[in-house]
Amino acid sequence: MAASPNDMASTLARPMANAIRALAMDAVEAAKSGHPGMPMGMADAAAMLFSRYLKFDPADPAWPDRDRFILSAGHGSMLLYALLHLTGYAAPTIDDIRRFRQLGSPCAGHPENIHLAGAECTTGPLGQGLAMAVGFAMAERHLNAVFDAALVDHRTWVVAGDGCLMEGINHEAIGLAGHLGLGRLNVLWDDNRITIDGPVTLSSSEDIPARYAAAGWHVTACDGHAMDDVARAIEQAMADPRPSLIQCRTIIGKGAPNKQGTSKTHGSPLGADEVAAARTAMGWDAPPFVVPEQIGAAWREVGARGASARAAWGDRLAAHPRRADFEARMAGAAVDTSPLDAHIKALIAAPQNIATRKSSEIALAAITGSLPQLVGGSADLTGSNFTKTPDLTPMIRSDYAGRYVNYGIREFGMAAAMNGMALHGGVIPFGGTFLVFSDYARPAIRLSAIQHARVIYVMTHDSIGVGEDGPTHQPIEHVASLRLIPNLDVFRPCDAVETAECWQLAIARADGPSLLALSRQNLPQLRREAAENRSARGGYRLLAAQAPRKVVLVATGSEVAIAADVAATLEAQGIGADVVSMPCTSRFDAQDAAYRADMLPASALRVSIEAGSTVGWERYTGENGLRIGIDSFGASGPIDALYAHFGLTADAITARILAML
Repeated sequence: MAASPNDMASTLARPMANAIRALAMDAVEAAKSGHPGMPMGMADAAAMLFSRYLKFDPADPAWPDRDRFILSAGHGSMLLYALLHLTGYAAPTIDDIRRFRQLGSPCAGHPENIHLAGAECTTGPLGQGLAMAVGFAMAERHLNAVFDAALVDHRTWVVAGDGCLMEGINHEAIGLAGHLGLGRLNVLWDDNRITIDGPVTLSSSEDIPARYAAAGWHVTACDGHAMDDVARAIEQAMADPRPSLIQCRTIIGKGAPNKQGTSKTHGSPLGADEVAAARTAMGWDAPPFVVPEQIGAAWREVGARGASARAAWGDRLAAHPRRADFEARMAGAAVDTSPLDAHIKALIAAPQNIATRKSSEIALAAITGSLPQLVGGSADLTGSNFTKTPDLTPMIRSDYAGRYVNYGIREFGMAAAMNGMALHGGVIPFGGTFLVFSDYARPAIRLSAIQHARVIYVMTHDSIGVGEDGPTHQPIEHVASLRLIPNLDVFRPCDAVETAECWQLAIARADGPSLLALSRQNLPQLRREAAENRSARGGYRLLAAQAPRKVVLVATGSEVAIAADVAATLEAQGIGADVVSMPCTSRFDAQDAAYRADMLPASALRVSIEAGSTVGWERYTGENGLRIGIDSFGASGPIDALYAHFGLTADAITARILAML
């Protein structure tokens, strides 16, 4: 945004920054917990950014072409809350800030996007905010190329601390951003050289600017407390075609005369005496949580400036020939997955005995052509994950319209970037790796769930079916542990039909992430009808007992076919056995009690079969049921030998059931 005669160059510049400091120290003091040092140290640089350069309108926090501001150093959340309040957002109110870190307040300890407009994403786990910002910047460039600059032409700004730059994900994120040439991404590094333990020199001696430069970034530096110098550095960054790191040399806890520059201001309240001393040092006479009218008016004027830019953008949108398409995509409107209905009908007519990773590829090929918002990728395993279809061309710096991202060996960075793309809007990202490497991505998967991000994880090679690669590559505890993450739908389909159904559900879901666990090995197609999406219930009766029911076999993925063979053997002996396929336990748990009781009657011996940890299956088998799986690490060997070794064959399972009966 253009500078104004009344912007931060005015005589109110320092008092406006001090308003941030005062609110931060007052809120942390009232809560008796929090991190005052970072907001106080970055108040000057952030005030300059918001006052002169950030494109935003508090009256419309969801304006699609607003700049995105991401507080990667989420522990300094009062910096964001103060800025939102001062510039005129409806929330947080001053009462919300008084209730900082209290139950029910939108001013949580770390910013949470689902509770506060203006918090673009949930941050706090250091490094992930910056990594998500890469995804925001990718989405902006992609939509700019797909539509045009009349509708999409904004920047992504990040405030990151020393911790964000130390975390391993920072290496992955900046490498991807530099490779893609994301010049609309600018990071303000709060270089205060203090961590909780003390000076950064206790643990680090690396040359961070050199590392960023080596990754293809533009790097500049400034005095983070000199307004004009901050402005100079920001303008240099905006003029450079590369992503930029702005090294803001700051003093943590700036304004607290006895504690500034030390770790004592990092993660604890200043204390009443130091707050009083800071007020004196800053010349701040107002009572706690009070902003003098002249300063408050100046901040509200800053917030009001974006209205004209938003109105001009609205005029362009109204006249744009692709307005309806753009609005639908940015709103995350319901998508048409009917091409997958046709694909499922074709499978019923001509069954395919293929690996579910291959089933996934075929399902994607049926839908990616008609849903341009789907943007795929893989962490260097495209030929194994089967995530690329003919409709997906690479997203590269010379063609951001591409819809396939080669993430490289960056599982964590990929997952975080997908979170950013999803939260930006206009894109439904999906990305693949081996299921065992979900460990690398797990912190970002957890944030997907916390943020209600519409992300789809494609995790192949889902069991000991990996075979000869051995226990390092064979998931055992992974599916069970991923099911523990609230708001994450974990799908493990048994055949080509279920895989297509699970893709339908994952694509249609707008309030959270989904994960597909897919087999390496070929599986028989068990489903020969598809009147409805049966996977939508999470679990359903695939085969009903013919003899009087005594056993219910509950299985997922590759083990459903084994369960069907067990059922056939039991039926031949006059023992009735249902087979319940349960591709998604969270969806099954959401069904009503009557449905769940019908699928898993207490009168029968309930047996779970899954080539992984048995932990969690007692919820479905009961204490007296039988849980068949693997509660040790795997082994290296051919797949058939492994399944026999671990007792996951129809004969071995039947013998255990007969012994129980």
